[in-house]
Amino acid sequence: MKNGIKLIAAFMLVAGTACAEPIVKKLPEPVLEGGRPLMEVFKERKTVRKFSSRPLDDQTLSEILWSAWGISHNGKRTIPTAKNEQNLKVYVIRSDGAWLYDAKDNALLRVSDKNLMPYFNQQNFMKAVPVNLLYTGSDAKYSPMHAGSAYQNVGLYAADKGLHNVVRGYFDADGIKKALNLQDGEEPLISQAIGW
Repeated sequence: MKNGIKLIAAFMLVAGTACAEPIVKKLPEPVLEGGRPLMEVFKERKTVRKFSSRPLDDQTLSEILWSAWGISHNGKRTIPTAKNEQNLKVYVIRSDGAWLYDAKDNALLRVSDKNLMPYFNQQNFMKAVPVNLLYTGSDAKYSPMHAGSAYQNVGLYAADKGLHNVVRGYFDADGIKKALNLQDGEEPLISQAIGW
């Protein structure tokens, strides 16, 4: 009887999900050439807590996400991962909803159509931020290291392009976990505000 109820509940969940039209936003291919010399970028990398509300264009967003968690060669990521587990996820939080970055297809998969930016707006400078990246992982030991590598890459990209960014642990982690319906031990690790 219990198995029958579970099966019916699972079917209803799948049926309900199948009726919802998933939104996939294909991003332009990142431009992987050019840029300033690496040592110059190291020198320019900094945290800036002042943002305009000017949105990031899709080309810039594509390059930010590729820098954080893209696929660079032979299925490998742009950052190292312990035991090649690749268990990090990068969510893009904007006023038009929350999106999961799909590196394989260089696309965004919408996971929520709600504006989840208020979960990150505990400080006044966050009110104008156009994009917030949320790094999540399911491995308490290695996922935070992976997130650190990802946000460092984004910080270096920002320095090269003249973008502002700040890495933050000050956000409503429980609230965003529920809002994104994170499963299977996936936990919010750190966020990164980025914009002009």
